[in-house]
Amino acid sequence: MPQLLSLIVPFYNEEDAVGIFAASVCPVLEAIPDTQWEIICVDDGSRDATLPRLLELAAAEPRIRVVELSRNFGKEAALTAGLEAARGDAVIPIDADLQDPPELIPAMVAAWRGGAEVVAGRRTDRSTDTAMKRGTASLFYRLNRYISNIELPENVGDFRLMDRAVVEALKRLPERQRFMKGLFAWLGFKTAIIDYTRTPRTAGESKFSGFKLWNFALEGFTSFSTTPLKIWTYLGALGAVIALLYAVFIMLRTLIFGNAVPGYASIFVAVTFFGSVQLISIGVLGEYIGRIYVETKQRPIYLVRKFHNF
Repeated sequence: MPQLLSLIVPFYNEEDAVGIFAASVCPVLEAIPDTQWEIICVDDGSRDATLPRLLELAAAEPRIRVVELSRNFGKEAALTAGLEAARGDAVIPIDADLQDPPELIPAMVAAWRGGAEVVAGRRTDRSTDTAMKRGTASLFYRLNRYISNIELPENVGDFRLMDRAVVEALKRLPERQRFMKGLFAWLGFKTAIIDYTRTPRTAGESKFSGFKLWNFALEGFTSFSTTPLKIWTYLGALGAVIALLYAVFIMLRTLIFGNAVPGYASIFVAVTFFGSVQLISIGVLGEYIGRIYVETKQRPIYLVRKFHNF
């Protein structure tokens, strides 16, 4: 029987990309043999005309379904909503800007039918990104290899095909603070890689500012490794050692040359030493308590305002 293929597409203020995306993707899906398809469009609280245009598409094509979130929860939450709504035997997350080419989907399906459980797209050319973005991305992957317990494939994003078994395993992961690239890598499964060249955006502009990308990188580091906590511990310990060495230096200088400010040496040593110890404590406890605080509230990852065409 024909297999069902589900595409998950998060949308946030992408009104200019909606029509272009549908016109590019639907013919590609139609051309894949022995396959039925659905497109799960997740409107992540858009403030422009994205939602009305998605609803127009859904009215004209019943295989296009729209998940309308109650507000903007972020791309990771929108992906999670799409994964939980998708019904396909295979599921493919893809961005609405078409920088990840839909023409690669037939090759992904072929690799999946050949036995791969995950077929990930790897960007071999990121010349469409700025030099700053390419440099910081390369630095992120290098640092991740050193400090993380999970190795992220370099230049592999969310664009991938996942078998239904992989999707069901992903849905079992309960954390609220979600770093999807790390979760994909943590799952494992039999993975194939397909290389491609990333193209420029078809419309709109990126929603990830430098500050958001920085926070995203921090989320990646702290989600799958305790090494950042250890780094602060080492920095605090180094500060304590330096304070002790400086205390010895001040005591020797005071014994030899005297000190015009009585009590200065002891106060300085006490402040620097205990400040370093506090830095250790805050660094270790703060990160863990922050994550515990978020997880124990048990708030849902997202809220759906309405399902359209389901």
